Amino acid sequence: MPRDLVIGWDIGGAHVKAARVEAGRVCDVRQWVCPLWQGVANLDAVFDAAAQRWPDHGDAEHAVTMSGEMADIFANREAGVAALAQRFASRFGQRASFYAGRSGWQPYETVADHWADVASANWHATAALIAARVPAAVLVDIGSTTTDFIAIRDGVLVSRGMDDAGRLRSRELVYQGVVRTPLCALSQRIRFRGEPHNVMNELFATTADVYRLTGELDPLHDQHPAADGAAKDRIASCQRLARMIGRDARDASMADWDSFAREWRNAQLAHLSTNLAQVLGRVGLAHDVVLVSAGCGAFLADELATQFGRDVITFASLTQADDAAARWAQVCAPAVAVALLRADERCTADANV
Repeated sequence: MPRDLVIGWDIGGAHVKAARVEAGRVCDVRQWVCPLWQGVANLDAVFDAAAQRWPDHGDAEHAVTMSGEMADIFANREAGVAALAQRFASRFGQRASFYAGRSGWQPYETVADHWADVASANWHATAALIAARVPAAVLVDIGSTTTDFIAIRDGVLVSRGMDDAGRLRSRELVYQGVVRTPLCALSQRIRFRGEPHNVMNELFATTADVYRLTGELDPLHDQHPAADGAAKDRIASCQRLARMIGRDARDASMADWDSFAREWRNAQLAHLSTNLAQVLGRVGLAHDVVLVSAGCGAFLADELATQFGRDVITFASLTQADDAAARWAQVCAPAVAVALLRADERCTADANV
C-alpha cells in the first residue's frame, strides 16, 4: 500500500465525512449520516462502513477534525472532544493526528491538553487550505446546518473568532444551513399570497423542504428524515411548509407553495447576506477578492457572489480531486482539507530529511 495514503475525517454532530488522499490527490470522498445526539455508539456504524469502503485503512495516516463535541449528550465541550477522540483512536490506532488549529497537529495523547483548539476547528482547516492556495479570499461554506464566512488576507486567516462562541459573536458563524435548519429560525414573519403572516415556532418544516421545492437541494445531500418523518417529495414538503402558517397543502396550489418556498429562500439569503457584509466590511479586503464556495448549499454562495459583485470559485477546484470525487469534495470540505494539509506536511517533512 502507498506510504502517502491519508484519510481525512470531519466528525460532526449530524454527519461524518471522510476523504481519501493518495499521492496528494483526492480520490474518494464519502459522507455518512451520524445522529451523534442519539449516542456515541452511532460512530461505530460509520467506522464499520468506512473500513468496508477502504479495507486498507490500516495502512493510512488518519487526520481528524470535529465539531460533534457540541452534541448535547456531552456534559461539556471538553468531555465531547475527549469522547470523540477516544472513540476514534480506539478504532484506528496510533496513526491518528487531530487538527488543533493554531496549535497544529496533536496525537491522541495530547488532545486533552489542547481540547479547546481541537473543538470545532473544522472551519479553520478548510480556510487554512484555501489560504495556502488563494492568498486573498473569503470562504463561504454553506452546509446542512451551519454557514462559515472566513476572510483570508495575504495568505493568513483574519477571522476575529476562534471558537464557536467567538465566531457567533463576530458573524463568522451563522447557525443556518440548507437541510436541517428549522424554518422558524429564518423569520418570524413571512409573506404568503402577498400577505405577511406570523410564523409558528414549531419544528414543522426545515430548509430541506424549501430547497426541494426550488429544485436546488441535491437528493444525495438530503440524508436526514423530514421534520414529520413523512415522505421527502414535493407534496409532503408543501404540507410541511403549510403548517408553518397554520394551513394545509390543499388550501393552495402547487404554484402558491413554490412561491412560498421562494419567500423562505429570500429570508435565508437576506440573513446570510447581512452577515457576509459585516465580515467583508471590516477586514480591508479589495473589492475584487473572490469568494470560495463550499458545502451542499454552495448554490447560495453563487447568488451571494452576484449580490456583492465578486467572482466565485469552488473549493473542489483547489483540491486536485479526481472527477468522481470532486462533487463530494465540494460538500465535505473540512475532511478534504485535513487530509490534504496532513499530506502536504508529510511531503514537506520527507523533503527535508
